Amino acid sequence: MSTALARRTASHEFRRAAVLDAAAEVFARAGLEGATMRAIAEAAGYSAAALYAYYPAKEAIYADLLAQSLDRLRRAVNGAIDGATDDEARMRAGIAGFLNHYRDHPRDLELGLYLFQGLGPHGLSPAHDRDLNNRLIAVLRRIADTIARFGRRDPLTAHGETVSVFAHLIGILVAERTGRLKTLDARADDLLARFLDGLVARLRGGAESAK
Repeated sequence: MSTALARRTASHEFRRAAVLDAAAEVFARAGLEGATMRAIAEAAGYSAAALYAYYPAKEAIYADLLAQSLDRLRRAVNGAIDGATDDEARMRAGIAGFLNHYRDHPRDLELGLYLFQGLGPHGLSPAHDRDLNNRLIAVLRRIADTIARFGRRDPLTAHGETVSVFAHLIGILVAERTGRLKTLDARADDLLARFLDGLVARLRGGAESAK
């Protein structure tokens, strides 16, 4: 790559990052439905016409933000799993890594669940939805692999356990984010520990019976 091309590429990426940062603020304030390309352009310091050189529509911007968010989640979960030393620890670490990532990055949670639009089914476009779903599925498959290895379970059973894990984690995250856990005098860490202990006991029992 020539020096001039490298500079143009770096400049383009810098400007695109500025657009994404501005869009994140607009989406957090107005939601996907309330956001406009003009508002995002103004927040980024560009004209609306200039913004279209980077993205064709606000849904594409949202999809890019969410894709980056899911990539951060994947790295967090993989890092947690890879840093553990045995099968049980890897399973626990991957599940805890999922929860802790979203607790540490609440805006990523809001992006993924469209929380600022209300808890309803939302999507972007078929192509964007497929890509984003595949990114999430890749994260959950890594967790499913740790469940299968620890519990000596077949892929289908591990998938079912992983869906249960996902639903439980999302429940904890939403309840904590909306203040319901505090109202109920409960802590996310305690709920996760109790859930993981139950999962380990169930999987260990199944593994013992399979011998």
